[in-house]
Amino acid sequence: MILHKGEILFRQGDDGSFLYHIKSGLFKVTRLHENGNMVLFNILYPGETVPHHSLITPKEVHGTAIALMRSEVEAIPSQVWYRELQEDPQKPLEVAQLLQEKVRFMQERLDHLTVGTPAERLELLTKWLGQHAHGLPLTDYLTQEEIGQLIGVRRETVNRLLRGHGHERA
Repeated sequence: MILHKGEILFRQGDDGSFLYHIKSGLFKVTRLHENGNMVLFNILYPGETVPHHSLITPKEVHGTAIALMRSEVEAIPSQVWYRELQEDPQKPLEVAQLLQEKVRFMQERLDHLTVGTPAERLELLTKWLGQHAHGLPLTDYLTQEEIGQLIGVRRETVNRLLRGHGHERA
């Protein structure tokens, strides 16, 4: 299926009837906490099958995935996924590889967050997302607040960094 910018792939609290294989595009995953705080906590990219926490056993969906650009996704009924997991001896290895890739991604993101300056963190995020964004400027698909959440700074700092690097559309 094709989703366009702003369309929702799944919602926080969904029962997990489907898993999704991201073929192209990017998604942001947000979580609304009980206190009303909305947090961007993940970016989904091509090659992933999500939700990650339901690759082995079902669980209600932890956040809401929103397309950041035109994206192609394969919806996989969870009953089919779990049946294949039991019947296909190669499927557990596939799941392990998917989880390993996500752990490596998280290690890379943590490394990016521990780099010295906010400008360096912004540059690393821009380069990483640029691999999947098909030339779109970062500020075309993420707000300054979201960029700040991803690099560990306030929106005002992101604004200053973007102005300093000629990102006038921010």
